[in-house]
Amino acid sequence: MNKATPTFSLKDQLFNKEKVEYISWLIQKSYPDFSQWDFIEEVVLKFPDLELKQRITHISNMFQKYLPDNFEDSVNILLKSLPKKEENGTLDNNFGDFIFCPYSFFVAEYWCNKKSLDFSLDALEKITSSFSCEDAIRYFFNAFEGETFEKMLEWSTSKNYHVRRLSSEGSRKKLPWCQNINLDYKKTIQILGSLYTDESRYVTRSVANHLNDISKIDPRFVVKTLVRWKESWKSKDIDYIISHSTRTLVKLWDSETLRLLWYSPNPKIEVKNLKIKNQSIKIGESLEFSFTIIWKIKENLIIDYKIHFVWKNGKLLPKVFKIKRPKFEKDIKISKKHPLRMMTTKALYEWEHFVEIMINGKSFGKHGFELKF
Repeated sequence: MNKATPTFSLKDQLFNKEKVEYISWLIQKSYPDFSQWDFIEEVVLKFPDLELKQRITHISNMFQKYLPDNFEDSVNILLKSLPKKEENGTLDNNFGDFIFCPYSFFVAEYWCNKKSLDFSLDALEKITSSFSCEDAIRYFFNAFEGETFEKMLEWSTSKNYHVRRLSSEGSRKKLPWCQNINLDYKKTIQILGSLYTDESRYVTRSVANHLNDISKIDPRFVVKTLVRWKESWKSKDIDYIISHSTRTLVKLWDSETLRLLWYSPNPKIEVKNLKIKNQSIKIGESLEFSFTIIWKIKENLIIDYKIHFVWKNGKLLPKVFKIKRPKFEKDIKISKKHPLRMMTTKALYEWEHFVEIMINGKSFGKHGFELKF
């Protein structure tokens, strides 16, 4: 009998006995009275019953039990145990090691209070180089918005790029797995204004992601901000910021965004000979279609296609797909093969469906096909 393939477990990869032994060894070096083996045993014992974030909280609780009662002493022990990192480097472009996430949660869960505020924020500034404190800082934003925002402004000019990145990422209104914050998005532009010219792509990617979030709320505000930045910073790197910040708006074919990216909302082209290979397609087969673009002038094109799927109530549900942007040629034939498989996120139904060609957000023809089981 063949053995079953083991199921991948992210929580077991990020938080396991070896990882716990690693931080306990680091802590014991900075605090000789640390009950290293008791800590390891008690932490790992509960792992089988805990999900990923629960394991973070559990380790944080064990810090409270095994470290000194005095807050500053216990946090200083953890800070001293952190691996030494290069402060001014720009090559390290990841969050860090997840096993250090409980360090920031220990600060956020136990010491997010007025009396310890300055010390706690300074501690997060040091911890974030080993693992991003973008989740932990949100406890402080929601409890002490004004003081935390001022600290973020200070961090946006830090010599440490991890800290600069935290000032952007930690002030985003929403993050996966994190609590939301109620900070006015227009206020955070003060932070991003110090970061969009940053030398680290790790930082500017966060800036662009932050702006992309805002674009879902206030598209015009984002476009105006990018126009202002582009006028004040004559660098080709602004093109990355603009492109990555507007990816949601591009999918919506927002006309002002297209102009900002040098795409005309009314391209001077013709689309001819939209053809579908098979008018009747069975689920599991592929929709194969082709068309020809005739350029009248040389200009940039974003070529998409919509498949108008039929929903269970008979209404059409369009979904947009990308086609690789071609190099300029006077006449170019584009062929596409789209598999029509059963999907876990959306059911397919028998009926007439449509494929529609969209270029720079403008429709250039639609053709029907029948889907059968």
